[in-house]
Amino acid sequence: MFEKLLPESLFSRPLSAAAQRRLRLAQARADEAIMRVHVENALAFVDTLAEDLPFDRAIETYVRVMAIAEPLATTIVTRVLVVLGRDLLPAERAGEEANPDSKPLLRLADASDRTRRPRRA
Repeated sequence: MFEKLLPESLFSRPLSAAAQRRLRLAQARADEAIMRVHVENALAFVDTLAEDLPFDRAIETYVRVMAIAEPLATTIVTRVLVVLGRDLLPAERAGEEANPDSKPLLRLADASDRTRRPRRA
């Protein structure tokens, strides 16, 4: 699989096994960073459009506008829903209240009924 992503023509000589492993690790870190930024941006999109769109349509719109292909799109949608859904779990809520550095969470009921609410910190 990795060989398809980086054809040999990019390198003057084949990479050693150790260099290939380091390259795979760097790629995994970059992929995770891209994912994290997409999730944060999608959450901001949901917050911004809360008065005009329910959260599920806002997430769909973000994925479509950003032209995010599968399987990345599914992963981003899932992670955004997990963040939005944390407020529904009492155990999670109690743990987050103990952490003063945590951001306030968007409430799903507020996002779906299009009422004005405070923005995500």
